[in-house]
Amino acid sequence: MSVARVGLTYHTLEDGSPYWDESAYWEFSSAEIDRLEAATAEIYRLALAAGDVILERGWLEKMHIPPKAAARIRETWQSEPPALYGRLDLAYDGRQIKLLEYNADTPTALVEAAVAQWYWLEDKFPKDDQWNSIHEKLIAKWKDLLPYLAQPVYFSHDGQEEDAMTLAYLQDTAHQAGLKSQVLAMHDIGWENARSIFVDLHGQPVRSIFKLYPWEWLLNDTFGDHAVETMDAASQKPVEGKVQWIEPIWKMLFSNKALLAILWELNPNHELLLPAYLDGPHNMQNYVRKPLFGREGGGITVFRNWAESVGESKAAANALDARAAAGACVYQAMAQMAQADGKTAVFGSWMIDGEPAGMGIRESEGLVTNNFSRFVPHLFR
Repeated sequence: MSVARVGLTYHTLEDGSPYWDESAYWEFSSAEIDRLEAATAEIYRLALAAGDVILERGWLEKMHIPPKAAARIRETWQSEPPALYGRLDLAYDGRQIKLLEYNADTPTALVEAAVAQWYWLEDKFPKDDQWNSIHEKLIAKWKDLLPYLAQPVYFSHDGQEEDAMTLAYLQDTAHQAGLKSQVLAMHDIGWENARSIFVDLHGQPVRSIFKLYPWEWLLNDTFGDHAVETMDAASQKPVEGKVQWIEPIWKMLFSNKALLAILWELNPNHELLLPAYLDGPHNMQNYVRKPLFGREGGGITVFRNWAESVGESKAAANALDARAAAGACVYQAMAQMAQADGKTAVFGSWMIDGEPAGMGIRESEGLVTNNFSRFVPHLFR
């Protein structure tokens, strides 16, 4: 199967090794899929409850979230503006399921999970099934959002090919739902002082925008303050002069890896969680240190028997987005991970509109999943 034909243009890494790899696949029972789906729903329930506690107890500061974002996070948490998707990364060794992290703001590996592996299944194993309703749920969610969004909806990023591919796919699902859209790079978004509005390259107001660009970066950009000031944080319909951002700014509560420690503090010894702390490793012998705002495995340090595992940490240091990896960290216990052919697997459980929707699997040479980790399809019987 040519995955490029179905939109997966990012199928080969720069060194010529495969990113999309169908030389192997993961096979599950229907009972295992049921467990993964139920775990996803339960973790999301825990996260929602944690969001309430974070705001009630004033914990934004300990999450290192900028003070200028606090009021808008609170407002959008209450008003529930349009939100689309997210991905929970899970460890599953056939016995235990554990949350590794929550990619709530800018998750990628979407085209391969939603489309490429589905066509692989149809081509190779048409009588089997796959946990994958991502595509249908995305279109359904965009349809739900029609009354809330001013059109055209702008789709924007400033990343590499993988981000561009993800954005193009999401734009296509929006089109299938009946939305009009335009592509506008983040660095091409303009600010017009006279009208105090964001504008596109033709001077037209930008009122609805899907951004594949982390909120922590956006807030630090030149016009970050304007994004906060003009945000449509309370209305359920388009408002003149205001901007509806997808994902909404409250997603900063979940994309921040401090959430891992907060979840553990609120739910100690929960079967789906790993011990995690913000003030050091405590008594953990084997653990990983993760930057609160890291992406693609950037800045993760692996410790075994209290000592840094140099090789595995070096692999993480070579990942993308070093600027997001600086600063405060969370210390998380090492999970029992699935192993196959010398590779370590992470199970990415997708949620659309807060509902479990499907899974994508990444395999790495070491413990850390980064931008070099291959994607391997799955099925269940």
